[in-house]
Amino acid sequence: MENEICLLADRGVIKLAGADATKLLHRLITNSVLEIDPGESRFSALLSPQGKLMFDFFVVPLPEGPDAGYLMDCVRDQSAALAQRLNLHKMRAKIDIQDQSETFGVAAILEGGAPEGVEGVVYRDMRAPGMGQRIIAPREALEKISNADESDYEARRIAHGVPRGGRDFVYGDTFVHDANLDWLNGVDFKKGCYVGQEVVARVHFRKSAKKRILKFHFDGEAPPPGADIVAGGAPIGQVGSTAHSEGLAMMRLDRLEDARAAGAIVKAGETPIAVTAPERAG
Repeated sequence: MENEICLLADRGVIKLAGADATKLLHRLITNSVLEIDPGESRFSALLSPQGKLMFDFFVVPLPEGPDAGYLMDCVRDQSAALAQRLNLHKMRAKIDIQDQSETFGVAAILEGGAPEGVEGVVYRDMRAPGMGQRIIAPREALEKISNADESDYEARRIAHGVPRGGRDFVYGDTFVHDANLDWLNGVDFKKGCYVGQEVVARVHFRKSAKKRILKFHFDGEAPPPGADIVAGGAPIGQVGSTAHSEGLAMMRLDRLEDARAAGAIVKAGETPIAVTAPERAG
């Protein structure tokens, strides 16, 4: 099968090197970084003390192994701020944190395997079945082998119900469960304390999430981002990403259930939609 590679222009790379890298990440982020198998990654987030999602990213062990450190596949516009935040938390830890986004980039492998002749780190996208693999490599090398449009990646992301920060939720103003981080293999509820952990645990164990990003199907013209989703004349959410006949939207779960119980038609703007929950990572 021919390789199909898509450079993700919005992604940056941070390198954490040093003996204390595992310890630092383990006490800060929502997921465990222990026992990451070769070729795997951990999707995770760094929260505010109030439990709001500030940064999300993939954590990937360096080729030399986790004892040497990690690479973080993160939002490029946030990479400098994320590196700064990590440096604030490292204190006297033996760890070197560098934003390498100018030199290294991230690509999604949509079809086939890892490209030949490109030295990089290949890892699985753990967020949902069917999301495939990603690769961190020199940005110049990825630009040369990229042969797919980013719209192809976006269509796959939306089809699998994977939200994108900045489009489907707002960084700094969204709780973990609102953005489905727990459905995306992004939270370890057994790892112990991390920044914002009390809020996440309380919502999880009380099953008290009020909002979720859900999938919807529509026919015809796509509703614009930000369009209100209404049922029986009452607003229940807003449209986020769309591709082809699929979309994602943040919705109030209680209002959606009330609308279904009343037999109300759910619409995005003037377009009737069918709402479903996204597939969950295994």
